[in-house]
Amino acid sequence: MTLSEIKGRDDLPRHIAIIMDGNGRWAKQRGENRIYGHRQGAGAVREVIEASAEIGIGYLTLYAFSTENWNRPDDEIDALMGLMVKSMNDETKTLVENNMKLSVIGDVGRLTEDVRLRLQDTVELTAGATGMHLIVALSYSSRWEMAEAAKAISRDVSRGLTDLSDIDEKLFSSYLGTSGIPDPELLIRTSGELRLSNFLLWQVAYTELYFTETLWPDFGRDDYYMAIADYLKRERRFGLTSEQLSDNK
Repeated sequence: MTLSEIKGRDDLPRHIAIIMDGNGRWAKQRGENRIYGHRQGAGAVREVIEASAEIGIGYLTLYAFSTENWNRPDDEIDALMGLMVKSMNDETKTLVENNMKLSVIGDVGRLTEDVRLRLQDTVELTAGATGMHLIVALSYSSRWEMAEAAKAISRDVSRGLTDLSDIDEKLFSSYLGTSGIPDPELLIRTSGELRLSNFLLWQVAYTELYFTETLWPDFGRDDYYMAIADYLKRERRFGLTSEQLSDNK
């Protein structure tokens, strides 16, 4: 499916989430170190952000760094932190000029100070944007997010700010980092791995999953359009039957 066939359709996913996987393997195949792969992966990030805005995707969430990634070698972590600062320096102007809003979800307190400050600057500069909303998951894990939400609800109950009987799915969702953001309709994972890796476990309850063998640095616009085209062929039933959906049209 081409750009012209996708752009402007009213059945496009409103929110797409991506697990950007395969930078290390891509580099290894070329006899390079993992850091080289991460640098090349930054180009794919830019391609997907630009393509999303161009075709009218409202929300794009990118899994950039998990809490488990803190267990990687120190030199790789340092390089990743440096790449994040560079990306913010390079892309903030573009985000502002294109009316894009940036949000960050995750345990950002664990990030280095220079990364935190640069992210904070970009978040503040783009806070009033009304175009595409870019959400970056940094130092993120879904289990951590849900545990933090449970602790916050418990605190509010103990303070009398929330009643135990008020706790339901809607209230729980409001305590997550994605509060106010619609759940993804489509989740894409590159590199051939068939798992969610602790990413948005609550939010993807009814999300369509798309897995591709393509390694992240090689994931371009055509690959992205292919994933969206696959989504557009699917019937989203949310527990109903096909017949019930037909009756409701």
